[in-house]
Amino acid sequence: MSVKVFWQPHSFSLDQIGQKRLVDISDGDTPNIRMNVRMLSIDTPETSTMQLKRAEMAGHFVALADWIESGSSPVQEPLRSHLLPRLRRADAQDPFEVHMAQGKQATQAFEALTTARLKRASGTYRPMFVRIADQPFDSYGRLLAYVAPQYSAAELQTLSRRDRATFNLEMVSGGWAATFVIYPSIPNEVDLPMLQQEARLAVEQGKGTWADPWCLTGYEYRMCTKLIKLMIKARSATQPSAREWSGWIDRYCADISTAKMYRPQDYVSVKPWNRLFIWPTDARKAVADLNLEFVGEPG
Repeated sequence: MSVKVFWQPHSFSLDQIGQKRLVDISDGDTPNIRMNVRMLSIDTPETSTMQLKRAEMAGHFVALADWIESGSSPVQEPLRSHLLPRLRRADAQDPFEVHMAQGKQATQAFEALTTARLKRASGTYRPMFVRIADQPFDSYGRLLAYVAPQYSAAELQTLSRRDRATFNLEMVSGGWAATFVIYPSIPNEVDLPMLQQEARLAVEQGKGTWADPWCLTGYEYRMCTKLIKLMIKARSATQPSAREWSGWIDRYCADISTAKMYRPQDYVSVKPWNRLFIWPTDARKAVADLNLEFVGEPG
């Protein structure tokens, strides 16, 4: 036997973190497995230390504040002024422990939300409706999607768009998630204003994590852990490379209300509910697609 056609497929493993659990088998060629779904356009507080030792986290956050304040770090204004009060909380609480507690609260809020909305009056549970966007998977192989209860055709006729909201929107509305819209997976022209409005109300009314004036969003906490690792390396015999020195923050941020795009560190110039994040590799296309105007010098 011989083969005259050779092809190297582009592929990746789904959910490379952890193993898959077999749920059941539909037929001889259809195993049904359990996989992770990353809810689109939102970001809740973290519940993990991001590969840093939990026992050292309090000291690391204090040291990070000192490093930023000294002027030796790569953190510039206005981000510097935004981070310092969150790392040196006026209530003297440990920002790491506060964030971990908020992550646990967000998880509990999501569990309560799914139970309340999926459970029918009969006591049975609805299936989940899952809708993916332009990019189906993230770098970890997780499915990127909007999820909501699955309603019957008859039920849909009695429900408004807000009544049948996704869990993504509900977590933002409750203040347990910050909006985290990343180009090109942007909600449509109806859902984006709804997300923006619910996020603004949550922030202004101090719902969920926003009740804490010094809260760190999930993406800010992850940014701080990257800065801590950079700080540790900068104080060691091995100095960070130029890429490492700038790589702790690299997403541009556009304001969906003004169509202005800002440097990565200047995301704090945009209200939390108006932030649209853009990867550097997508920046040129996003500017053309969305007719964005860059503010300041590229960096």
